[in-house]
Amino acid sequence: MKGILGVSGTFAPAAVAPRPQKDMRALVRELIETVILALMIFLALQISIQNFRVEGPSMQPTLEEGQYLIANKLVYLRFNPSSLRSLLPFVDDGDDEDVFAFHPPRKGEIIIFRFPRDPSRDFVKRVIAVPGDKLEVKDNVLYVNGEMLENAPVRTSQKRNIPPEVLPGSYFVMGDNRRSSLDSRDWGSVPSELLIGRGWVIY
Repeated sequence: MKGILGVSGTFAPAAVAPRPQKDMRALVRELIETVILALMIFLALQISIQNFRVEGPSMQPTLEEGQYLIANKLVYLRFNPSSLRSLLPFVDDGDDEDVFAFHPPRKGEIIIFRFPRDPSRDFVKRVIAVPGDKLEVKDNVLYVNGEMLENAPVRTSQKRNIPPEVLPGSYFVMGDNRRSSLDSRDWGSVPSELLIGRGWVIY
């Protein structure tokens, strides 16, 4: 063992010099890793969920004014097949309509979407009819695939009839409080590109 000669003449072991630079590098590396992990978690949450505050009585009694609703944005994630053809040559050259990664909105689901007449505003409603369903109005009463919707009059100044028509690639939505809800009866169906997510957690 190497050592140094003490003042008293005895042989003493050498002192180990500290290495502050090495410790500092390790600390900085751990700090960077923590920041990167936090950013990844933050981005994942931003992509997958979003919370909204309920305003108005249109979804009562399911949603009360002032409650918060967390939306699952991943469930309605869409992509265009044409964007994959350059990366995946085996993708079929079919139509260029968007495809849902999981599933499209289903009847009865509560969805959050951008208001068709003002995309800067977000609305929450329940899905009543999906693409391919047949809508019809008789004496201001709405029918979906031949079945009358209870308590769902079409509000007009004069009674009218609309012959059956198939809903295109959009969604007919209504509030649960149908007497106090402005919805697809007033401004039409919701195109798929305006979908944000499905209602998930109420708090």
